[in-house]
Amino acid sequence: QVHLEESGGGLVQAGGSLRLSCATSGLAFSYMTMHWYRQAPGKEREFVAGISWSGQDTSYADSVKGRFTISRDNAKSTFYLQMNSLEPDDTAVYYCNAPTVDYWGQGTQVTVSS
Repeated sequence: QVHLEESGGGLVQAGGSLRLSCATSGLAFSYMTMHWYRQAPGKEREFVAGISWSGQDTSYADSVKGRFTISRDNAKSTFYLQMNSLEPDDTAVYYCNAPTVDYWGQGTQVTVSS
């Protein structure tokens, strides 16, 4: 059974940092590209960052480039999103995603206060 579970969200002041984790099970994780998405209130879900199976290739939305870093630990079947210099516009529910099989986590709330 496939399972993705996000953790690490919370309330932080602008300029602060959070590290999200996505623990997975039931996937051939070491062979899979993984993504982070987010959805702010009243807005569509949007791509945040992606990482190749090896971790060598990453991609980011323009809005988070230079502030967020995606990484992974294949031995733990877990990937991460380090978020620095957080801004109020980063407030959203963050989801992890396995795109090739279209599985999603339940989401974790990130709230950035000004």
